[in-house]
Amino acid sequence: MSESKNKGPDRRSFIGGAAAGVAALQISMPTAAFAQAYPERPINLVVMYAAGGGTDTIMRKLAEEMAAAKGWTINVLNKPGAVGGVATQFVGAAPSDGYTVLGGANYNRFVRVMGHADFTPWKDWLPFKAGAASASWSVRKDSPFQTIDDVIAAAKANPGSVSISTSGTGGVWHELALIIANAAGVELKYVPYKGGKPATLAGLQGETDIAGGGLHEHIDLIRSGDLRNLLQTSGEDITLDGGVVLPTLGTAIPAAKGLPVGATYNFMVKRDLPPEVLQEIADAFVTAANSDGFLEMLNSKFFIPDVKVGEEADREGALMEAITADIFNKFSDQIGADVKTAAELGLPAPADFDTWWPPEGYVAPPITSGS
Repeated sequence: MSESKNKGPDRRSFIGGAAAGVAALQISMPTAAFAQAYPERPINLVVMYAAGGGTDTIMRKLAEEMAAAKGWTINVLNKPGAVGGVATQFVGAAPSDGYTVLGGANYNRFVRVMGHADFTPWKDWLPFKAGAASASWSVRKDSPFQTIDDVIAAAKANPGSVSISTSGTGGVWHELALIIANAAGVELKYVPYKGGKPATLAGLQGETDIAGGGLHEHIDLIRSGDLRNLLQTSGEDITLDGGVVLPTLGTAIPAAKGLPVGATYNFMVKRDLPPEVLQEIADAFVTAANSDGFLEMLNSKFFIPDVKVGEEADREGALMEAITADIFNKFSDQIGADVKTAAELGLPAPADFDTWWPPEGYVAPPITSGS
């Protein structure tokens, strides 16, 4: 796989972005002929992770493209914390009118598994999938670890001595790090941060031995030479311009082939919105997710285009929640929360999912997806 010619944002813009915490951006594309019942005022898109990370990058670009396509005004706010729980509680408490929506990741599946919320993400909320991302482990250019084999050797010699940053305890990059370390037969020290950007900067600044996160969060620093990639999970080696090779997980750790290997990005609304509002949002989302500007951004940062709406998105969200429940119960000592079992959540084991779906009482969302 060759590197895209679109180089994307430079290192200065990556490191100097908005500080982690609550950040706001108003995106407005006025259209003189615009006139319809919804929306009559600006929409608040609440992002569940800090500014500058993968979820924030995806959601801000979606907001920009939705505004451009529909003439809407969208305010983007960051409310990180509790692997999405803070933003979810905030949006959940807002009226069900379509003016406060959730910018999330991974079908928001972690909050219920970890006991942060009582709702069912794919049943009480309506997810729209915009794309996916590969995981990445990278180290500083002066790190003694030249390859993943060096990490494995050090971790086996002294279990728990090698540290890796994550985007939060019980988040997707923590989950992936647990899976990869388990496949390699090692024990690591997992250090949580509030989002992918802070986790990347922790590795860059030497706070942890390894920067864990998404390839999209590391790629500019890999290109600049400030980080050295040890593995990524796209499924094949990636050769950048200049000949730098980013080894795929299957090559670096053959035992990890076939395991869950990435993140997903989801625009989410409460399912009890009026059907006509749901359809307006679905139309805007699908248009934005297929726009040239959005696809160019995905390509520049090594995101993976993958649009899913309606029952297809619900099904994938339920499957991913079942997988997370299975993994987190295997590693409950590392999660540090009251992890719920699949049975407690009304979910099957991952191996039984195909015969279980759709569950009794499931109602497909009242939207069409042919936008």
